[in-house]
Amino acid sequence: MRKLIAAMKMSLDAKVEGPDGTADWVEAWSEDYGLTPQIDACLLGGGMYPGYESYWTGIQTKPETPAWLTSEPPTPAEREWADFIKQTPHYVLSSTLETTSWPNTTFLRSVDDVAALKQQPGKDIYVVGGARITASLIDAGLVDELRLIMYPLVAGTDSTALFATSPRRSAELLEVRKLDRGKVELTYGFAS
Repeated sequence: MRKLIAAMKMSLDAKVEGPDGTADWVEAWSEDYGLTPQIDACLLGGGMYPGYESYWTGIQTKPETPAWLTSEPPTPAEREWADFIKQTPHYVLSSTLETTSWPNTTFLRSVDDVAALKQQPGKDIYVVGGARITASLIDAGLVDELRLIMYPLVAGTDSTALFATSPRRSAELLEVRKLDRGKVELTYGFAS
């Protein structure tokens, strides 16, 4: 069975978005978790997908133009990810979204559809985000691994927490890696 691997960049206080709806502390939105060789699909929630599609389409079509989310030109790693996802199937868990401009995007309507996707042949699936889909898939017992890049700052009380409404759940620490500028990557496994 394929693994479902969620990965997110977050603050020390487990926030994934600031009060304005962005994680303005993240300097680049590249795939920094080492997942690219082991995945062949991406999964997103309906709340995040429209902005994701817009952001990465902008980088794909104008790779030297500053991106709207960071106000900086895309990094080489962001341009690499933009090329990778151009050929990678995307799945969007949403009961309301109906259209997309990306031809390799499929809409899933329920958590059961995600469970069925895991049963299909292929490499692992990367849960790109957002916070609601990540937490709900963990709560449903579908996420096999969670990779977090923790930034050395406290985002504050008006920010969006990854596990704001999740019940108590245990995870096994699989790996810790110290990164540059005080960041830490944590990898957790979840028992099914």
